[in-house]
Amino acid sequence: MRPTNRYKNRDLSWLDFNARVLQEAADKTVPLLERLRFVGIFSNNLDEFFKVRYAAIRRVSMSGKSGRREFGGYKAKDLLEEITKIVIRQQAQSLTILKQIDKELSKENIFIIREHQVSKNQGEYIRNFFLNKVSPALVTIMLDELEEFPSLRDSAAYLAIKMVMNTREDANPINRLLRRPRQRFRYALVEIPRTIERFVELPSEGDKKYIIILDDLIRYSLHSIFSIFDYKSLSAHMIKITRDAQLDMDTDLSKSFLSKISKSVKARRQGEPVRFVYDKTIDKETLSFLKKKMGIESTDSIIPGGRYHNRRDYMGFPDLGRTDLLYKRYPQLPIKGLSLEGSLFEKIAEKDYLQFAPYHTFSYVIRFLREAALDPKVKSIKITIYRLAKNSQVASALMNAVKNGKEVTAQIELQARFDEAANVKYAELLQEEGVRLIFGVPGLKVHCKTCVVQREEDGGTRRYGFISTGNFHESTAKIYTDYTLFTSHQEILKDVENVFDFFEINYKLKRYKHLVVSPHYTRSKFKQMIKEEIKNAEQGREAYMKIKVNSFSDYKMIDQLYEASRAGVKVQLIIRGICCLIPGVPGMSDNIEGISIVDKFLEHPRLFIFGNGGDPKVFIGSADLMTRNIDNRVEVTCPVYDEDIKQELIDTFEIAWRDNVKARIISQDQDNTYRRNQKAKVRSQFAIYDYYLQQS
Repeated sequence: MRPTNRYKNRDLSWLDFNARVLQEAADKTVPLLERLRFVGIFSNNLDEFFKVRYAAIRRVSMSGKSGRREFGGYKAKDLLEEITKIVIRQQAQSLTILKQIDKELSKENIFIIREHQVSKNQGEYIRNFFLNKVSPALVTIMLDELEEFPSLRDSAAYLAIKMVMNTREDANPINRLLRRPRQRFRYALVEIPRTIERFVELPSEGDKKYIIILDDLIRYSLHSIFSIFDYKSLSAHMIKITRDAQLDMDTDLSKSFLSKISKSVKARRQGEPVRFVYDKTIDKETLSFLKKKMGIESTDSIIPGGRYHNRRDYMGFPDLGRTDLLYKRYPQLPIKGLSLEGSLFEKIAEKDYLQFAPYHTFSYVIRFLREAALDPKVKSIKITIYRLAKNSQVASALMNAVKNGKEVTAQIELQARFDEAANVKYAELLQEEGVRLIFGVPGLKVHCKTCVVQREEDGGTRRYGFISTGNFHESTAKIYTDYTLFTSHQEILKDVENVFDFFEINYKLKRYKHLVVSPHYTRSKFKQMIKEEIKNAEQGREAYMKIKVNSFSDYKMIDQLYEASRAGVKVQLIIRGICCLIPGVPGMSDNIEGISIVDKFLEHPRLFIFGNGGDPKVFIGSADLMTRNIDNRVEVTCPVYDEDIKQELIDTFEIAWRDNVKARIISQDQDNTYRRNQKAKVRSQFAIYDYYLQQS
């Protein structure tokens, strides 16, 4: 079969995932304000897609290469055209959904008003707000006077202003003397400030609450900005560009890695534009003027959009005190048998524990690190850092440990996409406080989530630690689902220490007794376990695989699952995002089923369950089944040996698999059909919370 028949293209599959996010925004069973936030997530996802994936495909296209092998049988040029076509359609859907949400908000006495709907009292409030807060932050550029068009900021929103000037004789005597023709039009750009909340709450009128979007507040105040010009009429339409976010690294060997990343992040601001979005109601003259000045070609991705861009800001739409229009909040639960009071080390010494955030509180990770920072018996802490919260308690605990005389080593990934600048700042701060930093392996991102502590006890040194599927980030731990295994299994934690040794002496290949570590062993280990399942199936024994990951795009691994399917191995896949494998194709993937769950929380854990002839092998880890995770990153997948925790992981997978409310079927058509059946309704995220509630 041709690649286009054997595999779904990864970028088109990603667009299918973002369509599932948009489905949540359209779903009337989702609380109203949460639907707005899903519009924001959809928009934010799309921005990042263009900065990274679209930009990468564009680079291949511009190089003259076809990209067929790289893009699953598609030519790069054709793929760009297909993406643009799909995005235009999805953008139109998102605008329709926003209009529907706006109507439903008005039924709840919440009104998002435009500049022409402002009342007299509201107008006074807006004038004061504009003069005191907005005007000092505005950047306004008169385009007619510039020889070169200004470099627009990536993903910033601009109002493109067109002034139709009065045509009476020019009042300026110098212009009359020099016989300068009077300009018929003037053009300007007003940048929407990022330092001010996008949604401005206006004074309420009785039970009615009013919001004006900052863009419209500026539109209302345009005369205040351009009052020195003698114009007859004035119009404002929004535009935005998205730039290539690839980091081009400096090759100067005399510079530190930290300084190279800092320089590359700054250079990203001048990356090539990959998308131009404009208000589709803009007049042809203004659009033509802008495209000409910006050098935008017809071959570039030009997306007609709505009145407002940067709809990602809807993620921060104010709740207006209307908690009834939000998801019901459930208190985070404790881990059964593991109290936040007393010593965690003493408990973990006895048995392993599993934290499943956000059902369980993330406080256990912070408590573990704070105990390590204070415990006189703890001698060292080693931790990998991929992303940290803005005000990170993790970083605070590590610095506290240094002050208490502990040897602290942090492997911080400076190339974590879109968090590079934040990680550079944290690296500098941690370094200043005495934390020993290491920056991984040249050419490999470090994406594993591990921590190991050495503690002096009677009889020698004992290790404690944790291995996670997600980042050590307090904010995302409230909305991302992730597993963290707390353990004192000495051999597993010895393997973790070997991973840290590999960071520093990476020319020496390490051997691991328990962990499955990329880039050296993940592919071969998974291939071996898949072959074991095939062998079991051929011998008539129980044979199955249950896999839950964010993305599945590695063609070699897909082919191995196709082989397993043909041998009779039952495969269940829960894939949140990209899935290049096509389930349910006769003769190729008959025994493979796949679903995707998009709901209140972002599904983020990686879980692998192999039947193993009736004695299941269970693993959690940081790696998705993508070539980059298997071959080009440092990833850790950890076996789970505790029988209770193994059963817990199998149980939570099974609950997710039974979802018939928020699960979509992954199929050849990729039409995001909801899974529906005659069984009792199971909304897995709520059911998993109930599962843990019964344990607490």
